[in-house]
Amino acid sequence: MTKIQNTKHYDLEERTLKFARGVIEFTNKTPKTLANIEIIKQLVRSAGSIGANYIEANESLSKKDFVMRIKICRKEAKESGYWLKLIVTNKVMEREKNNLIQEATELTKIFGAILEKSK
Repeated sequence: MTKIQNTKHYDLEERTLKFARGVIEFTNKTPKTLANIEIIKQLVRSAGSIGANYIEANESLSKKDFVMRIKICRKEAKESGYWLKLIVTNKVMEREKNNLIQEATELTKIFGAILEKSK
């Protein structure tokens, strides 16, 4: 008999990694104004934190620890969306920026749904 593994959490690990990489690629092309430099620092931190905390949640020792890490994931996803909305880009980059904002919104909703199911 073949055992089927649940790999959903790995898919989300990959998705959060892809988001963080996308943010890094985007910020590398962003105009380096004084304001953008500070926003980029915050954005890269929050985008990377989503996946890092999700990995921690998957390795949690208790349900309470899992829920706390997922709450952090949701918070960091919302924060990433905020920083993306603040960053100033040129017209060519607007579509890429909007795609990243959409992904941050979707990640926020996914982590919110995980929290609801964890109650």
